[in-house]
Amino acid sequence: MSQESKITQEELAQVTELNSKMIQIQGEIGAGELRKADLVALFAKESEQMEVVKKELEEKYGKVNIDLKDGSYELIPEEEKE
Repeated sequence: MSQESKITQEELAQVTELNSKMIQIQGEIGAGELRKADLVALFAKESEQMEVVKKELEEKYGKVNIDLKDGSYELIPEEEKE
């Protein structure tokens, strides 16, 4: 004679609810990781563009420190070679 082994309905409901929450959290983590990857790629693109602009400004003004509040700049003194 085989006896069917089961947990209680309350225990099953608790386990099912926790499992559903964990699956939902995993999905949100995955979405977060995808968003993170998108942001990293976007940052890299903007960083590349910044390097292009820096080179253009350096060609026009020389090596300078720019005040981002008002656009003023100071020349960066070149290091003397011995």
